[in-house]
Amino acid sequence: MIDFRSLSRSDLEIWAKDLGLPAFRGRQLFSWLWKPGFRDFSQMTDFPKALRGKAAQKGLLTNLKLVADQRSVDGTSKLAWRLPDGLVVESVVIPERDHKTLCISTQVGCAMGCRFCHTARMGFRRHLVPSEIVGQVLAALEHIEEKEQLRNLVFMGMGEPLANYGNVIKSVYILTDDLGLNFSLRRMTVSTCGLIPEILRLGQDTDVGLAISLNAPDDRTRDKIMPINRRYPIPQLIEACRHYRLSRRRRITFEYLLLAGVNDSVEQAISLAKLLKGIPSKINLIPYNESNDIPFKRPVHEQVLAFQQVLKEANYTAIIRKSKGRDISAACGQLYTEIEQPNPDKQGK
Repeated sequence: MIDFRSLSRSDLEIWAKDLGLPAFRGRQLFSWLWKPGFRDFSQMTDFPKALRGKAAQKGLLTNLKLVADQRSVDGTSKLAWRLPDGLVVESVVIPERDHKTLCISTQVGCAMGCRFCHTARMGFRRHLVPSEIVGQVLAALEHIEEKEQLRNLVFMGMGEPLANYGNVIKSVYILTDDLGLNFSLRRMTVSTCGLIPEILRLGQDTDVGLAISLNAPDDRTRDKIMPINRRYPIPQLIEACRHYRLSRRRRITFEYLLLAGVNDSVEQAISLAKLLKGIPSKINLIPYNESNDIPFKRPVHEQVLAFQQVLKEANYTAIIRKSKGRDISAACGQLYTEIEQPNPDKQGK
C-alpha cells in the first residue's frame, strides 16, 4: 500500500500518470491530503467515484492519534501522538506574544547520546517517515485553538533531524507546498547536533533555517557532553558553517545550553565569541532545565547574564531563551515520553 501522505506533489503527479491519468489528478489528491479533517477518500468530491475507489485500493491515509495533551502554567502544550505501529512521539505547541511555534519530532528516541538530553535516554527506535513528521503539524492544526496563530515550525523535538535526512527534506517540501499546508521557509528551522555532510546538503537543497546545537567552545568540553563531537569536532563543524549557503538576511542560530560549572564561565564566553567571528549568526542561550536523573545543574541567573554580556560586547545577538513548559517536561532537552511503547520483540507474537 502507498503511504500517500509521505508523497510530494510531484510524486503524486507521477502516480497519476502511471495510472494513465492527467497530472492534475495527482495535484488534486495532494491538496486533499492536507485539508484538516480529511479522513476518507470518499470526501474527494471532485474525484470520479471510480477513481476514489482506486485510490482507496492502492493507498492509505496515515493519521496520528492524540493520546495525551499536557498543559503548562505558561500556556505551553505537550502533545503525544500514537503512530500507526503503536510507538509514541511528542511535539510541543509554544505560545509567543502574537503567534505560536510548533516543535516537531523526526525520530522515535535518539541515537546521538547527548549527556544532558532526556530523549537520549530513550535510545533510538526508528526514523519517522514524512507522513508522521508532517502529520504532527496537520494533527496539531486540527487540535489547537487559534490555529491561524501557528506560524513557526522548528524541527527540534525528539531525534536528530539530519540523521533522518531524506524524510526530513521531503517533509520540508511537503510543508511548504502552496497546495498543502503552505508554511513559509523563513518560518521553519531545522536543528542539528552537527552532522557535517548533511548540514552542507541542507544548504544546497533548501533555504530552511539552520540551528546548530553547539553547547561548548572547545573540543575538550564538547567531547564530554556530546559524543558526536568525537566524529565531527568543533573546528570541522565551524568550517562547515562558514561554507554553509545562506541566503540574504539569513543567519545561523547557535544554541548554547548553559550547564553550571561545565560550559558557563566568562572565559568560555570569550572563546565562543572568538570561535564564531565572521559567521552571520545569532546565539540562543538556554539555561539548563534540571531533572532528577541527570546530574547537570542550572547556572545562577547572574552567571547567565555575565555570559550574555561578553557576547553582547562582542556585537553578537545573544538571547537568553525562556524555557517554556518546564513543569510538564516540554522544555528544551526534556522530551521523553512516559507513555508505554510497544516492545518490538513482542509485536506480532
